[in-house]
Amino acid sequence: MEQVKLTRRSFVAGATAAGALAALSLTGCGGGSSEKKDDGAKSDDGAKGGTLTGACAYSSTNVNPIGNSSALMLAATWHVFEGLYDLDLHTYKTYNALAADKPTKISDTEYEVALRDGAKFSDGNEVTADDVVNAINQNMADATYGAFLEFIKSVEAKDAKTVSIKLKYAFEALLETRLSVVKVFPKSLSEDELKTNPIGSGPWMYKSINGDDGGAIEFEPNPNYNGPKPASADNMHWDVLLDDTSRTTHLSEGTVQVMENVPDANADQLTAAGATVDYVQGFSLPFLMFNTVKKPFDDYRVRQAFFYAIDIEKLIKNAMNGHAAAVTSFLPKNHANYHEASTIYTYDPEKAKSLLEEAGATGMSFELMVNNNWVKNLSAQIKNDLDAIGLNCTINETKIDWAKFAPSDSELPYDVMLTPGDPSCFGNDPDLLMSWWYGNNVWTTRRTCWQKATDGKWNELNDLMQKAREASASDQQGIWNQCFDILAEQVPLYPLFHRELATGYQADKIAGFEPIATTGLVFLGASCK
Repeated sequence: MEQVKLTRRSFVAGATAAGALAALSLTGCGGGSSEKKDDGAKSDDGAKGGTLTGACAYSSTNVNPIGNSSALMLAATWHVFEGLYDLDLHTYKTYNALAADKPTKISDTEYEVALRDGAKFSDGNEVTADDVVNAINQNMADATYGAFLEFIKSVEAKDAKTVSIKLKYAFEALLETRLSVVKVFPKSLSEDELKTNPIGSGPWMYKSINGDDGGAIEFEPNPNYNGPKPASADNMHWDVLLDDTSRTTHLSEGTVQVMENVPDANADQLTAAGATVDYVQGFSLPFLMFNTVKKPFDDYRVRQAFFYAIDIEKLIKNAMNGHAAAVTSFLPKNHANYHEASTIYTYDPEKAKSLLEEAGATGMSFELMVNNNWVKNLSAQIKNDLDAIGLNCTINETKIDWAKFAPSDSELPYDVMLTPGDPSCFGNDPDLLMSWWYGNNVWTTRRTCWQKATDGKWNELNDLMQKAREASASDQQGIWNQCFDILAEQVPLYPLFHRELATGYQADKIAGFEPIATTGLVFLGASCK
């Protein structure tokens, strides 16, 4: 499914002070040998050699490519591993990775995929169909990725270089996009090797891994890579720096070429030092989630009242410095499948009061559980807005322990929750994005519990989602539009706004680099100037 190029706004310094230029000269790109054999692609204005460097805003010690959902290690996975098809994270279009070509259609529910000639893992062993089959099967069994792959009935090796995939139902329009979730590794790898130092067939391979705050991940080119996106530098180094000031210092002083997650307060400092700060509109969002098995939050009118009560434009202006877009649908307006929902929430305290009165919930007291990450900066205004319509909101700022939401008969530990999310790091098709929060999984069974609602709206939504999965690409949009309307009306879990993600980089030191609209850094195609 084709996705449009994501728009962005750039803020580049107009002046280049001598001191700033001196600092920028310290980047790792200066250290490469220009005489080294050029065995990789390079940009027109870039050169092979040197070290690509980045400052990452998230930490993780889980390098296992199966079910990886951490912002840091998922980004690393994009560089070290390949799927049959991979996503260009700038456009969300798929391209042939390990696959030699598009899937060969045998029937509506059976496809074959031939592997790229000469594809090898970084240890020199050839990638085989057995490796692919094993990777798909292990991902299907994973609690996270399995939900993305439930359309697969079985997979087997037809021969050493051909994979046969049988489906439960027709899924042609989304097949390549969804197969990109699975990254391939040698079947021979043990569970311990997958968790500590896995190898792949991608353009880069791990040299050393320390994903803790203050640590670093070192990469080197895979000498056996023969795919479409070869490494264009001698080395790659990522510093793991959770502290905003530390990342800002690294970029402004030239220790790194790229910085993830630029705080608005530091953007001017970076542009004054000669760096570029790009804001890219994406799907990333903060959301309100309701305990829908607890009264009065089982009533959609109460849930709607929250969204009418909150002054989103004021929230975006004050807490996000304007770098977000108000919600008019589950998807942001720049998404290729955007549809304006039948219900749009604008600031209307009187309507909020009226809905609460209709539902018999006027003046209720409740606790707003707030995740202690960036969304905590939104909570003060949200509380004030909710209190202003006669509610009694108590803030409980905490690190969310998702283990408390494990399947059990115990009472859910919250009333209403404010926390962020962004499944677009896995893909950007509407089915994947909706399935993450509204499918038959832990979100609807143990977090919102919306699946247990007696009004049948969850069933209606999931019936439509299944219909869209089996539909042709030309018919999917109309079905998805109905889904977006249900979500906007029912709001068991719904975005407050869609964020712009800020990335800083030194445009005069790195070529071919472009920020993306989700967490993580992508250096594929980038090289040192």
